Amino acid sequence: QVQLVESGGGLVQAGGSLRLSCVASGSRFSIDAMGWYRQAPGKQRELVAHITSGGRTTYADSVKGRFTISSNNAKNTVYLQMNSLKPEDTAVYYCNAFIGSATYTTTQGTQVTVSS
Repeated sequence: QVQLVESGGGLVQAGGSLRLSCVASGSRFSIDAMGWYRQAPGKQRELVAHITSGGRTTYADSVKGRFTISSNNAKNTVYLQMNSLKPEDTAVYYCNAFIGSATYTTTQGTQVTVSS
């Protein structure tokens, strides 16, 4: 059973920074990719950033130039460095892991709140 544990959310003022981490455990197979999604109140969950095991990254247009996704494959860990945060970045952030045809996600997510 694959488990994902996030850390690093919190409250920050606009213009500030936060770093999220997510550790995956319990997989018998290598992780193909990991990603971060977010869901704001009343909105659909959206992709924030995605990184493959080979290091290829994808970002939502709204975070390009401000957020950086990185990973440590040996530790099955993915990070999201969030700089120049804006109030519209306020959301619950979820970590996903992609292993073969399966997708695993955290259930609770971590709250990021950016005050103006």
